[in-house]
Order: sequence, then structure tokens, then C-alpha cells
Amino acid sequence: MDQKTVTFLIKCPDQEGIIATLTGFFFGEGYNIISLQQYTNVKEKKFFMRICIATNRQITKDLEEKFEKLSKDFSMEWKIDYGDKIQKVAIMVSHTSHNLYDLLSKYKEGMLPCEVVMVVSNHEKLRPVAEMFGIPFYYAPVSNETRLQQEKDLIDLFDKNKIDLIVMARYMQILTSNFIEHYPFKIINIHHSFLPAFQGANPYMRAYERGVKLIGATAHYATEDLDEGPIIEQDVERVTHESTVGALKSIGADIETMVLSKAVKFHLNNQVIVDGNKAIVFPET
Repeated sequence: MDQKTVTFLIKCPDQEGIIATLTGFFFGEGYNIISLQQYTNVKEKKFFMRICIATNRQITKDLEEKFEKLSKDFSMEWKIDYGDKIQKVAIMVSHTSHNLYDLLSKYKEGMLPCEVVMVVSNHEKLRPVAEMFGIPFYYAPVSNETRLQQEKDLIDLFDKNKIDLIVMARYMQILTSNFIEHYPFKIINIHHSFLPAFQGANPYMRAYERGVKLIGATAHYATEDLDEGPIIEQDVERVTHESTVGALKSIGADIETMVLSKAVKFHLNNQVIVDGNKAIVFPET
């Protein structure tokens, strides 16, 4: 039998003996620990761990039952990924294509461990991009009057296709709380500035007017608070007083593609633990 890898994401109040107990548990159950990453928030007294175990024998649900008993002693919140499911992804877009091109290119090249099931847009403009990559395209127009029905139809569409992750690759619509709550921490958004500065529309003009020396992008989980969800990835690049609004947009677009694809990959690889409004992101091993 081929070796199987299982990933645990764990968070709990910090206390003595957690690492020794966990490593001892997996050793006692006959599993080989191939990766162990941990972080302790000393100020808030919280403990976080990503641990990957491997075995050549069959892994059964009995492992979860035994771990659940152990977890209660430490008040752990945890989830497990058996690595045997390819996550299904839906990409939402409006007019701008650079993030869509980048995600679909990386997907087709095998750089994103997922299945991109569909591209959804409130405009027809990017249909040719989806079709060029052989991805089904769904046109979902929306207005203030039709927003609730459009989102209901999208929820039905996503649930029918068993979508695991929704990526807002410059989908320029504000999602309702009902939609977001249906997919908790399963919606990743890219913001075309360095949050929390210059939130909302036309940030590059405001960044230009402010004379910024850094321009960047932020990928975060969508929450009810606009552009304020847990931050997964950010990056910046230096600019000068000579940088025009057009130059800022061009630089920003390049940063966006890198930041968004990294955030998606981190999520797909089970590298993220959400704690309140923070995202603990463990580095790739």
C-alpha cells in the first residue's frame, strides 16, 4: 500500500505538555510524523499546530475518535484532512482579467492542488478567457433589486457542484452576510491595495494623491466586515513620486496575482488556521 499522509490543524489554550502529548499519541498509534509546525501566541496564551503524519496501513475513522478523546483534555479545536480529496474551486470575476489568467494558468500547469470547476461572473466580458482554458463559464448578472435572488441561485449552483473554495478574483460586488455565512472562511478575496489603507473603490487614485512610497495587495477571507477579514497573504513594492496612477495599477496587478495565488495555495494545502480575525499561516514544508 502507498504511504498516506494526514494533516491535522489544531488550536487550543497554551499549556504545558501539549507537544509531548501529541507526538506521543501519534507514535503510540503507529504513525510517523513527517512535519510538525507550531506557534504559541504568548500574549494571548494560545497554541497552534499543523502536524502531518504518514503510514503505509489503512487509516480509519477510529483515529478521529481517539483523537477527539485526547483533544478534550486540552480544549482543542481541530480538523483533519486525509489528503484523498481534490478540493473543488469556483472563481468569481467581473471585468478585470489578470487574476483569472494567472489562477487558470497555474491550475493548468499543476501548481494549484485543486479542480477549478467553474468561472462565475456578473458580466460576459471574461467568458472567452474561461473557454480558452476549457473551464465552464456561468453568467450571473446582478443588481440591487436582484442581489438576493442571484446569490441564492449561486449558492444552489455551488452546493450542487460541491464547491469547497470560492475565489473572488476581482469580483466587484459586495456579498451579503447570508452568502458569506453559508461559506465560512471558504471565500478568499483579493484587495487591490495594502489593507487597511485605501479600502473601497479607486484606491490607486487615492494612493497617488497621498504620495505613497509603497503599493501592494492583500488576500483575505471574506467576512461581513468589508475588506477586514483575516489576512492570509500580503506583499508590497516600492514606488516613487514619479509613479503615475497607471503605473501604480500595473505594479499592483502584478502583486495581486502573486498574493492571491499564494493565498489560494496556502488554503488548499491546509496551512491556515483562523483565530478570531487573524489567520495563522504556516510556511510550506
